[in-house]
Formats: sequence, C-alpha cells, structure tokens
Amino acid sequence: MDKTADILCIGSVLWDVIGRTPRSMAVGHDVPGRISRLPGGVAMNIAMALVREGLRPALLTVLGEDGEGRELARAAEKMGMATEFVTWSESLPTDQYMAIEAENGLVAAIADAHSLERAGDSILEPLADGRLGSIDRPCAGVIALDGNLTESLLSRIADNPLFSRADLRIAPASPGKANRLVPLLTHPNATIYVNRIEAGLICDKKFPTAQAGAEGLREMGARRVLVTDGGAPMAEAGPDGVRTATPPQVTVNRVTGAGDTFMAAHIAAEARGQAGNFALEAALGITAAYISETGS
Repeated sequence: MDKTADILCIGSVLWDVIGRTPRSMAVGHDVPGRISRLPGGVAMNIAMALVREGLRPALLTVLGEDGEGRELARAAEKMGMATEFVTWSESLPTDQYMAIEAENGLVAAIADAHSLERAGDSILEPLADGRLGSIDRPCAGVIALDGNLTESLLSRIADNPLFSRADLRIAPASPGKANRLVPLLTHPNATIYVNRIEAGLICDKKFPTAQAGAEGLREMGARRVLVTDGGAPMAEAGPDGVRTATPPQVTVNRVTGAGDTFMAAHIAAEARGQAGNFALEAALGITAAYISETGS
C-alpha cells in the first residue's frame, strides 16, 4: 500500500444532485424540498465515511478534465483523500448522479456513470506500474471495490494476479447492478456487502431475512458476506459461521450513501482491531447516526 494512504477506493467518484422532501411522494408529485450538490458515487461515499473514521483513502477513478472534475478533486483533497492516482480524461465528462428522496424513501434515481465504464482498465494502472503494486509485488492492503465497474472488468479483477493478495471489500452500486458481483463471490480474499434485496437478485430468489440471504450467498460459494435489511436485523456469514445484529432504531432522514457508510464503518472498525459482533454493532451505530442526520 502507498505510504500516503490506508485503503484504496476503486470506482465511481461523481457529483450527487439530491432532492429531499419531508413529505411522502409518488410518481408525478411536485412538492417543496431542498436540492443539494455534493461529492458522491459509491467509491467516494465509502472514502468520505473512511475519512470520518480517521483513515486516509486513495481514489482510483476517472475524472473529466472539466470544471466539475477539477472541483471534485479539490473537494476530495480538502477532505483528506489522496487523488494522485486518479485517471484524467480529456474526452470523457465527469460523472453525476441524481436522486429524489422523500419521507417514504428513495423515489427515483439516475446514475450517469458512463465515463467510469468507458475508462475500463485504465483506472487500475497504478496497481500495475509500481506506484501501488505490480505483478511481482501485488498490493496487499485493503481495497474497496465499487459495483459501478463493468461486469467484464469485475470478472477480470476476479482472476487478476494484481488483486491476489488484497483484502477485497466489495459493494454493488445498486440492486440493478448486483449481479455484476457474481464473478467475485468466490474470490478467496473477498468480503461482499449487500442488502437483502441485492442478495436475492444475486441468488435469483426472495429471502425473508438478511440471515437467509447471507446463507444463500454462502451456498453460492461466497467466502464472506454481510447482508443488511434496513432497520431489521442484518447478518454476516463467513468461515466461522453466521452472526446477526440489530440496527439502532432512529428516524430516517436520508438514505443515499447509507450502505456505503455501513461498509466503510465496518472496515474502519476492523482496522481498529474490533471483530465479530463488536465490529457489526460499531458499524450499525455509525450508520444510524448518518441516516438520522438532517443537516445535509
């Protein structure tokens, strides 16, 4: 691992444009609320949560050489992230995400992450050219992988010797992209973070609980999985069996980034030496505080 970073975050770094309202919404509704633009994307959300936990993440992503990309990089550096491994593109625009959140949850969202998909393997060059590792000396640190990467790239990562020694932590970008993680399920160093719905999509069945989802993924060959289920009990299944934990009950004021926050908080807890239910409860507590915040 590079001396300037504790963990690598590979994937989408973009601008989130989020509209929030305290009212319930359905298709066609027009209601008052607040609109904000914030740094986002799965890799960025994880990185921001890691910074809040005292870690220094490095971003491996693509940004356009436009005003939005430069502004985004400055924001990341100001927060304490390493950006020297970012791939810059003259031809690709900086990605963005737009969502509407209401009292009844996420109403709709559109992810414009085409630049990340088009950049492909180029964002991984620092892992091969000696800056962060090479074929002879692959990176041995923690790497957070984002399901916004294309299915073909994720498949190649599953067999890529550059990732053979890494502690891989993997999350889907959305339920619609959950199946992209299938090639990585059986990676010997992978930990998969999904919710109950995403677990069902990967396994092609409906699970009544997070525990059932975790056990289903283990049956598919997953080494270690953590399955959340909103305010219901979550489950972790791994080589030492299955454990569950219940999230604190809080008022939900935002949902975008909650799964990424949980993943980052769990990684940070284990980096501090916590394990098992201690790590799960620490991560759930941090996530509960995040989703109950009203200031952003």
